[in-house]
Amino acid sequence: MKMLPKWLLIVGLSALSACGKVEQSADSEAVKPAVQSSLQTAKVNAVGTPELHYLDGHVEAVNESTISAQTSGVIEKLFYDVDDYVEPGKVIARIKSKNQQAGVEQAQASLDEAQARYTEAQADFARISEIYAKRLVPKADLDAAQAGLKAAEARLAAAKAQMTQAGEQLGYTSLIAPYGGIVIKRHVQLGEAVNPGTPVMTGISLDKMRVVVEVPQRLIAKVRQEKKAFVFQDGSNKSLAVDSLTFFPYADPKTNAFKVRIDLKAGVQDLFPGMFVKVAFVMGQQEGVVSVPESAVVVRSEVIGVYVLNADGKPALRQIRLGKKLDDDTISVLAGLAAGETIALDPVHAAISLKQQAAEVTHDE
Repeated sequence: MKMLPKWLLIVGLSALSACGKVEQSADSEAVKPAVQSSLQTAKVNAVGTPELHYLDGHVEAVNESTISAQTSGVIEKLFYDVDDYVEPGKVIARIKSKNQQAGVEQAQASLDEAQARYTEAQADFARISEIYAKRLVPKADLDAAQAGLKAAEARLAAAKAQMTQAGEQLGYTSLIAPYGGIVIKRHVQLGEAVNPGTPVMTGISLDKMRVVVEVPQRLIAKVRQEKKAFVFQDGSNKSLAVDSLTFFPYADPKTNAFKVRIDLKAGVQDLFPGMFVKVAFVMGQQEGVVSVPESAVVVRSEVIGVYVLNADGKPALRQIRLGKKLDDDTISVLAGLAAGETIALDPVHAAISLKQQAAEVTHDE
């Protein structure tokens, strides 16, 4: 069977698979046993389908960030380049750390000194307190020892803070990937000097994607009311799984359009930032739509049709005019078919059955 023309493969709604499919025919009396035994049939129904409005949208990554330097130095190593995949927590670049290492050693020396002074001040205060208890020294000596202990304690706290800060500066020399993704831009070269805030690499995660659409002012009220949309990749009739919709509360003063952000479920394949997609917004409900399984549609030259069973249970090819896709396997019929009629689900078997019946009639004659 020939494939349907592209202009007929209008995208549809996977959420309507339950209501858009036709029911299996139970009218066994209308079909002759010889035909019924080899031919699967279905009764055409008129169903309610959503009224859709299609707009273009573009894809962007939910997680896209630029890793910048947080300390000064020279780029010593670059472990990744554009289009490389980076696992979460991996080092993507390293800054020469001699100055930062020296700062850590200096802070460690200051901490050791402060710790020694604090230990000494503790011992002095304990000794003076013991002597003062025997009334052998004046209160001024006790106060001086207590003040010295507090000063030593403050210097120790400052040394610890300095040590923490120096350790942080040393840690900043290794730039860590916050999540797994692909490098899309490298901003520095090996040996280049950087300062805090200098961009180093930009990356995106392809695990979570979203679509941004500009909705005209005349449509936004209905779109907000229905809060339902379907996203289709170019050339595909299967809708992508939508997670949620976010409506921006203001319009662009130049275009008078409202931005709508559609978050897709994680794990979408073959979708990259910057791609264009089709977005179908639900605008209401359309009743009485006749639909058939797409697999039952046959193309013969310029004729598009289905095999309809007559009162004697014999299939005959009838031309129809197709409409929009309703889900992955169901398509609407605009003309040529009425609700309640019975069609053959397999057009190949229907054609064979029709030829067999014609041959039997010729043989009988």
